[in-house]
Amino acid sequence: MPSIRFRLNGVQTDVDADPDRSLLDILRGPLGMTGPHFGCGSGECGACHVIVGDRAVTSCDTPLWSVENKEVTTLDGLGSVERPHPLQRAFITEQALQCGYCVAGILMSAAALLMRNPSPTDADVRAALDRNLCRCGSHNRMVRAVLRAAAEMGAQ
Repeated sequence: MPSIRFRLNGVQTDVDADPDRSLLDILRGPLGMTGPHFGCGSGECGACHVIVGDRAVTSCDTPLWSVENKEVTTLDGLGSVERPHPLQRAFITEQALQCGYCVAGILMSAAALLMRNPSPTDADVRAALDRNLCRCGSHNRMVRAVLRAAAEMGAQ
């Protein structure tokens, strides 16, 4: 079994696994990450979004080999209970959490957007979150939360 090396949440990681296995399987299995969720399994819902480089990708249909020598960030690496990311604080403040299943992927999509565009418009946020399905009806609060986090990050 070949070893695939990449940085996971800032830590150099080596994984001995079939390089064609999905990144989600590896993250949730041997690496113990709980942030990315299994949703549809076909890259359509966004529950499994992680950031590779500065782009949100669906980890359920991303093969392990494709992240070799790249930076992968999961929700587990975005912030902590002690030091939440501005997006996490904003989602709490705006009450943008309902059932929570989609939120990990939405936070990762939003974080990737803010990495590339620190001052997004409402339309930019809506476009960035377009690939994330949420059935709870809190989409407008999520957009407000992303804009709040962008403002907070810009003020720092």
